[in-house]
Amino acid sequence: MSEPLTTPGEGFHPHLHDGPGQPAAPLHTRLHHIRADALDGDTAQSGGMRRFAAVSGRTVGSEKLWMGQTHVAPATSSSDHHHGESETAIYVVSGHPEFVFLDDSGSRPEEVRLRTAPGDYIFVPPFVPHREENPDPAEEAVVVIARSTQEAIVVNLPQLYALPSDGA
Repeated sequence: MSEPLTTPGEGFHPHLHDGPGQPAAPLHTRLHHIRADALDGDTAQSGGMRRFAAVSGRTVGSEKLWMGQTHVAPATSSSDHHHGESETAIYVVSGHPEFVFLDDSGSRPEEVRLRTAPGDYIFVPPFVPHREENPDPAEEAVVVIARSTQEAIVVNLPQLYALPSDGA
């Protein structure tokens, strides 16, 4: 039998009283419930995609974690960007987004395209330039993102990388 849904802040710590005349419980002494319809779109953005914060320093007082969703419309590509010092973990919820980066570990830089499906994970190390693409002409791609910083660090770039010309 399933439990009824709670309202934010209700029932998590019955010993913490924040009723009339009582001070509100500090952010770090209770669980926080962020409903799907309460995600915050007022977070760092890149062109071609839309980020929504669920867990952040601003939304719940987190100190070391940011978590939220990213939506990429059909037949759309994000601008090139990186996430500064953040480690980023991505879980593909729906669609088939592609993650593009430059692998310069070999003798020649090579563009790598990671093609994903629902249930897949991607890890993006700090400072690695990349972009997300959604080649599907009809279906939006949705991913869940977790970062090792309390806010969504997004550094938009004018290009993913500079490829040397073939004559060089």
